[in-house]
Amino acid sequence: MNIVLFHSTYGLRPAVRRAADRLRAAGHEVWTPDLFEGRTFDTVEEGTAYKEETGKDELLRRAVLAAAPYSERGLVYAGFSFGASVAQTLALGDEKARGLLLLHGTSDIAENASVDDLPVQLHVAEPDPFETDDWLTAWYLRIGRAGADVEVYRYAGAGHLYTDPDLPDYDEEAAEATWRVALGFLGSLEGDQPAR
Repeated sequence: MNIVLFHSTYGLRPAVRRAADRLRAAGHEVWTPDLFEGRTFDTVEEGTAYKEETGKDELLRRAVLAAAPYSERGLVYAGFSFGASVAQTLALGDEKARGLLLLHGTSDIAENASVDDLPVQLHVAEPDPFETDDWLTAWYLRIGRAGADVEVYRYAGAGHLYTDPDLPDYDEEAAEATWRVALGFLGSLEGDQPAR
């Protein structure tokens, strides 16, 4: 599969590159756009300040430009936390999208969003301070109404960004379980025709 993998609020850190390498080792082609133009952050607060200073529209513009050269191939959009919200926005707007892999995050869904059985897989901690149960229930219903084929996996007791071994949130057991399931999901898309 052709995968574009977006980083979290911490920026394009080594954990993102390692995740991309893991996907490549499974036979996928992976691009890791740097939406923060080389900046990385040690705290969520610093990353959030940069996001707010740059602006949502500019960050989305950077993401669209980064994915555009590959979108004709039929991309799987993927991301971590903030990057997952970016991936979701792009996937729901790309009629050639082959799938959507969300790690630790979701985003608002436009009322008029419509896809044709787009495969979506979400992995998220339980509980997660950024992805509350009420929010996830509403998100699940809305993305289903938009036409997505959704699977949700919850990981009890894990931290928000539990797949990142460089952060206090890291949970090795949950992370390895996530990658096993996610790689199976990506493998299942290999034979699919473009989703829409």
